[in-house]
Amino acid sequence: MSDVPSGQDAAELETIVAGVVDDLGYDLESLDVQRAGGRRVVRVVVDRDSGVGLDEIAEASRAVSSALDERESVLAGPYTLEVTSPGVDRPLTRPRHWRRARHRLVRTRLAEGGELTGRVGEADDEGVTLLVDGSLRRLAFHEVERAVVEVEFRQPPVDELKLLDLGGAADDGAAPEQGPSEERPK
Repeated sequence: MSDVPSGQDAAELETIVAGVVDDLGYDLESLDVQRAGGRRVVRVVVDRDSGVGLDEIAEASRAVSSALDERESVLAGPYTLEVTSPGVDRPLTRPRHWRRARHRLVRTRLAEGGELTGRVGEADDEGVTLLVDGSLRRLAFHEVERAVVEVEFRQPPVDELKLLDLGGAADDGAAPEQGPSEERPK
């Protein structure tokens, strides 16, 4: 087997990890395997609608580690497992990312050119409503080239939340630069 799994081995690794993560109620956001000296580093990024904390990261790390140990031929050698949640700088590329960013301020580069900064409202499988300069604007996802959450250190203004019809207080508004993480050397 090469330095990093490829072809059938990579597909098997992803199937194993995705199954474990899904059984725990999380989404597998990414899986990456890199060579680091004499071992591999397996990076697993998980998330869910309500977010993941350190306890959930530890739970996922134990479960993925156990599943990989049971099928050690997939990695065939020593590895370090890193399980983490996405950082705030992760681009919003899927409808679920937009739903999880509700109430948050996002910077959006449009496919047709230009940029918008607005607060996320309702998002469905086709698009999202943003509050931009006091007005609601509906964007289809195909109109968005790139979008990322802006870090805020204060609660969103109440008048903006009312315009988005959020029906109450928003989440805490601030997010860490990088989500919780746990490394497990093997």
